[in-house]
Amino acid sequence: MLDAKIPAGPIEQDWDKCRFDMKLVNPANRRKYNIIVVGSGLAGAAAAATLGQQGYHVQCFSYHDTPRRAHSIAAQGGINAAKNYRNDGDSVFRLFYDTVKGGDFRSREGNVYRLAQISLNIIDQCVAQGVPFAREYGGLLDTRSFGGVQVQRTFYARGQTGQQLLLGAYQALEEQVAAGSVTMHIRSELLDVVIVDGRARGIVTRDLVTGRINCHAADVVVLATGGYSNVFYLSTNAMACNCTAIWRAHRRGALFANPCFTQIHPTCIPVSSEHQSKLTLMSESLRNDGRVWVPKKKDDTRPPNDIPENERDYYLERRYPSFGNLVPRDVASRNAKEVCDEGRGVGPNGQGVYLDFADAIHRLGLHTVREKYGNLFDIYERITGEDAYKVPMRIYPAPHYTMGGLWVDYHLMSNIPGLFVSGEANFSDHGANRLGASALMQGLADGYFVLPATVPDYLATTKSDPVDTSHPAFAEVQNDVVERIEKLLAIKGDRSPDSFHKELGKLMWDYCGMTRSEEGLRKALARIPELREEFWRNLRLVGGGEELNQSLEKANRVSDFIELAELMCIDALDRNESCGGHFRVESQTPDGEAKRDDANFSFSSAWEWKGLGQPPALHKEPLTFEYVHLAQRSYK
Repeated sequence: MLDAKIPAGPIEQDWDKCRFDMKLVNPANRRKYNIIVVGSGLAGAAAAATLGQQGYHVQCFSYHDTPRRAHSIAAQGGINAAKNYRNDGDSVFRLFYDTVKGGDFRSREGNVYRLAQISLNIIDQCVAQGVPFAREYGGLLDTRSFGGVQVQRTFYARGQTGQQLLLGAYQALEEQVAAGSVTMHIRSELLDVVIVDGRARGIVTRDLVTGRINCHAADVVVLATGGYSNVFYLSTNAMACNCTAIWRAHRRGALFANPCFTQIHPTCIPVSSEHQSKLTLMSESLRNDGRVWVPKKKDDTRPPNDIPENERDYYLERRYPSFGNLVPRDVASRNAKEVCDEGRGVGPNGQGVYLDFADAIHRLGLHTVREKYGNLFDIYERITGEDAYKVPMRIYPAPHYTMGGLWVDYHLMSNIPGLFVSGEANFSDHGANRLGASALMQGLADGYFVLPATVPDYLATTKSDPVDTSHPAFAEVQNDVVERIEKLLAIKGDRSPDSFHKELGKLMWDYCGMTRSEEGLRKALARIPELREEFWRNLRLVGGGEELNQSLEKANRVSDFIELAELMCIDALDRNESCGGHFRVESQTPDGEAKRDDANFSFSSAWEWKGLGQPPALHKEPLTFEYVHLAQRSYK
């Protein structure tokens, strides 16, 4: 059985007790240790900066040309914290409760409670860094609501919260770079993890400019490389986002937990062309003031402003009067799909619903709406050519976030000693559905507060022999990486990496997207191995390996997406229940809501790699609910 290492005792004391019980490293001894952090987004930059400030030698890796390009910068709406500045009934326990319920009871209580506790510190940390959170007229920090809650706990910086938080973490990181405690490796992509005597002791990277394969040794490896929504090809993620780091670690023995738990975001700009290569998020914060509706009649092609009020269906307000337009993301997304499938969708292809701000503009005034959401309206107009102040936005769900990831314990360490995983790259906090504005909270909690406590404990309690890149394990892994690259370049087929990625993405969207069925998942599992075989037989790459070669980069990443897609479908087929973002059509309530099977599936699935083409082995971590009792989710 997997050991999550949750401390015993009252949950509100777990983290404080854990921190006290953990061993420390004397400041004079910290410079003797080397730590690798892969990823420079919120989780990675925060961890690298904090560990560097503690006195450890940190090497931070990013495939971008600057840490500021990490995808955390794209987060828009806000970051949750249980500060209760509004005095509207919020508390640490309520944030904990909302998160467990929002995740449909498929997350660990211990990890989630810690996250709620640390949320209080995150806001203070960021304000001290100078993050320009929105403020009320009197100068107090402003907050707003997000989906799945009935309090206003989301702190924000207009529609650019991720950017401002990342700049705060970036300046902390660069301070340590200037101090010499952090070495930054830009344009370097992790291609494998090195295991020595059962422990993670280094990585192998490829320099994306020169093509050189490099080895790096350390005492600890931290993966903070984000999620894998780009397995769907079209997603809100940046096009470079990939699963390679966590997937290569999985192939080396790290367990992959709940891979089928993916989030479809309900407010994205709809697909406009079959040639499109990514989708654009419209912040969930817009649902504070925007009202979601579709025409009551099917195939109604009238302009939205010509449709009278009594011929509109504000379907979220109708079905969920308690939460209205601020239901959780999985609920809002499935409802949007349902009304579009009924033939009431809007836009050129009928794959869209309206997000209307006319009432908000009438109630608050145009100036106030522009102050709160102006940059989001500007983005929408640049992409669609439509002025959302005058006509409703058209939105539709799209892949956005992944709750699944590498399995970690309470210390954020994987089952491979010395391999820590933080942020979206792990599975720990959100269960089957993440609440809006909680991704930034988790990334900064892991980076600023959890890893700086748990990594030193591992170093202080682990006796390891010194290891450098001359160890035979590094040469062996480096040879594996080189052979894989040479194999890709030698295929000389007819299809581009993008063509394989696009086909895989459609397959996953159709059969492992918003809704899943046994029939569809079996179709996907029959086709994916065929696609993998064709990929390794008919791929066409241009250029060589010892140069800047984006075609090779993409092929490497797509090869991992194909393997991950198969595991996602296996996991979705095995979990014969509906929970959160995992909606099996065979398991739903009479009114179409997700129906859990707690008797048989109240566990986290952790899959072990057994080799290419071999069935993975399933390990189960039982989930217990002592503080938030199991119940059918209801937002009505």
